[in-house]
Amino acid sequence: MLKSLKFGKLLGRAGLAGALALSVATLASAADMRLKFAGTFPVDHPGTKMMEQIKADIEAADVGLKVSLFPANQLGSGEALMEDTIRGNIDFTAAFIYSHKDPRLEFLSMPFLVNNFDEMDSIMRNMDSPFNQILQERLNELGLRLLANNPEGFTGIVANKKPENWNVMGSKDMNIRVWSSPVVKNMVEGLGFQATTMAWGDIFPALQSGIVDGAICCTKSATYSIFAQSDVGKYYVQYNSVSELTSYYASEKTWAKLDDAQRAAVQAAFTKASDDFFAYNRENDAKFGELLQEKGYEILALNDDEQAAMAAWVRENIWPTMVDTIGQDTLDRLTAE
Repeated sequence: MLKSLKFGKLLGRAGLAGALALSVATLASAADMRLKFAGTFPVDHPGTKMMEQIKADIEAADVGLKVSLFPANQLGSGEALMEDTIRGNIDFTAAFIYSHKDPRLEFLSMPFLVNNFDEMDSIMRNMDSPFNQILQERLNELGLRLLANNPEGFTGIVANKKPENWNVMGSKDMNIRVWSSPVVKNMVEGLGFQATTMAWGDIFPALQSGIVDGAICCTKSATYSIFAQSDVGKYYVQYNSVSELTSYYASEKTWAKLDDAQRAAVQAAFTKASDDFFAYNRENDAKFGELLQEKGYEILALNDDEQAAMAAWVRENIWPTMVDTIGQDTLDRLTAE
């Protein structure tokens, strides 16, 4: 009888200790800061895979941070995400940075600023480049912190029909979608297209229904995964004029709440994802061109002389129109680089 009483007490103490341990663990878990990370990439896009990698890396660092993901415009368009990140309602964002909050950010849509993946790396990914120094200056004024840039390749034109005079200047007899960028609108109209400004989320149904004949919007990778897989579009016009650039950025309100260890873990996760994403896009650009052709797309690519002629025309005629928006100083800093 005595032995059974002692054994019961031991079990009771063990149960109490286990309950206390569980309680402490629960409190520690509850104390973790929960952060919202939103993006515009489709669910099955490689960019969303990078968001998942960032979440895993931040949480694996064990610095008291948990991350909730909201890809595929779940919390709004790129413009809306930017505004909510400024307010601190969203902590991290992966999206294109539009110029609706500061017209000087229009330099992010500057055509023919880079010519290849090497220049994307040295100009757009190098955080010490004039390009990124200018970008961080602008974002600082909005209450945002640049974490990394993701040039995914060049933005081409997804089209339902073949443009006339597609490889030279002159009327193309085609109405295409452009995003809310005056410089891109000026460029495509100068090349001979009609341009209709349209939000990203409206492109797919507009192309499906024929509201527009095409859209300047996407890399080969995005064209394949978003349009070709759904049998939308027949042509991809590869002008290599504007880099498809998404960015990772944070709310300064969130950044101020993090301690040094948390900031280091966050920055490391985003830098690694940027490196991995760039390497993936660089390696697979040609592969996605082949996949587009397998889906029945015709790729219209300029030869070297045609590319050089178009770039020269844009730099001479379109770049000067940006001065009133981005400022002569910004244009000088970018072109000097």
